[in-house]
Amino acid sequence: MRRPSLPAIAGLLAFLFHLAANPHYGFFRDELYFIICGFHPQWGYVDQPPVTPLLAAGSQLFGHSLFLLRAVPAIFGGASVYVACLLVLELGGGKFAAILTAIGATLSLVLAAFAMKAGPDMVGLWLWPLAVLYVARILRGGNPRLWLAAGAAIGFSLESKYTAIFFSLALLIGLLLTPERRILRSKWFGAGVALAVAIALPNLIWQAVNGFPMWELLRAGQSGKNVSLSPLMYAVAQILIANPLLALVWMCGLIWCFITPRLRFLGYGYVLLIAMMIATRAKHYYPADIYPALFAAGGVAIEAWTQRFRFLRPVLAAAAVLAGIVLLPYAEPVLPEQTFIAYNKTLGPKIGQSSMASERLKQNWMTQDWADMHGWPELAAAVQSVYDSLPPRERAQAVAVGQNYGEASAIEFFSSVPVISGHNQYYLWGTRGYSGNVVIDVGGDCGASSHIFRESKRAATFMAPYVMPYEDYLPIMVCRGITKPLQQIWPAVKHYI
Repeated sequence: MRRPSLPAIAGLLAFLFHLAANPHYGFFRDELYFIICGFHPQWGYVDQPPVTPLLAAGSQLFGHSLFLLRAVPAIFGGASVYVACLLVLELGGGKFAAILTAIGATLSLVLAAFAMKAGPDMVGLWLWPLAVLYVARILRGGNPRLWLAAGAAIGFSLESKYTAIFFSLALLIGLLLTPERRILRSKWFGAGVALAVAIALPNLIWQAVNGFPMWELLRAGQSGKNVSLSPLMYAVAQILIANPLLALVWMCGLIWCFITPRLRFLGYGYVLLIAMMIATRAKHYYPADIYPALFAAGGVAIEAWTQRFRFLRPVLAAAAVLAGIVLLPYAEPVLPEQTFIAYNKTLGPKIGQSSMASERLKQNWMTQDWADMHGWPELAAAVQSVYDSLPPRERAQAVAVGQNYGEASAIEFFSSVPVISGHNQYYLWGTRGYSGNVVIDVGGDCGASSHIFRESKRAATFMAPYVMPYEDYLPIMVCRGITKPLQQIWPAVKHYI
């Protein structure tokens, strides 16, 4: 096998692996929200830039398809492995380094999760290591016009998730701290920065026009929703979310970066990135798109260190595969629900699975991600049934209200019931012209304490197996006779978190 073919083969195998492992259980809460946002295309949303919603919605243009939706992150997962293996070759690594890198970048818990469900991190999974690859090529004497490609990679990353700004700053400061800062003197570096800014600018303008809702959302999350970790625990979490054994590969890569002069910028960049994330109290998985690059450095390092002990290489590769497969059910929905529950009850307490949670939510043995892939079609069907049971005159003016974007998106995606919500982007979409005189309140009490409605009645109760506890036994109320115009009380329902 020729070395240049290794990255393509590794990337293709990773894509096929994720393609087979991904489309199980059901649509994830956030995926439904991304799809609905993408069906209302604009330059930004309260809680995200536009790329992920557009990709998610595009996968559903020909009807509901979990397979096509999950094929999108699988493509990015395969592209990430391809780029990581290209970086291995750029750093002078051979076949074993590429194989070990591909195993780590495919089976690492957090990277497999990014390649499993449609979300903002899937784009950076490809583009962050791609930017590192371009910088590495420039450092080896490559055409400085590659700064334009690096700028485009960072720009599109910013249009997918705002954490790319921390990555780009960390990379830049890492270069400034080393003699490799010389490559920044090129006019093409300035052109690359300008291109990145130009690509990201439309979303920045959208945020500014709408009062920077993302800042409000981040402050709300830090005040109680998100788990706050100490610096030490944040560093430990980086090992846990990668898979403790596979993390040894990227940790070797980090050491290799510091002892290799031309790679030291990446070592500094990683430390700075983690420091920025800790300082801003970011979720522990926010910096994880950098790990494919560190896995590449780790593969090269371990290959060099085992030069005289080549008999160890197959053992190391097999151990890496085994370690990845053991924890894979936590990253990709490969086990039937009851099998996973039994697996989690056996293994979860032993590996400290709860310590990897990023939000303060009561969870069940399905884990938060898996639970949030259940119950949405059933919820929409229950709301549809209540809606259809209304007299025609009431049905013509009725609208459902979801307490969060998951409920609202599920109702909008799986039913014909009009829906509004005060949560995140739904708040900006407003009342959609409904008076509120007839409301189907999902999970609420018709504002009983505020006496918003003259009449309320429980029409149904939603129950489903495997869902998050707070989404189970939901009352579905019919509220009639609003006492104030809905438009007047709308500011009070705003909920950014």
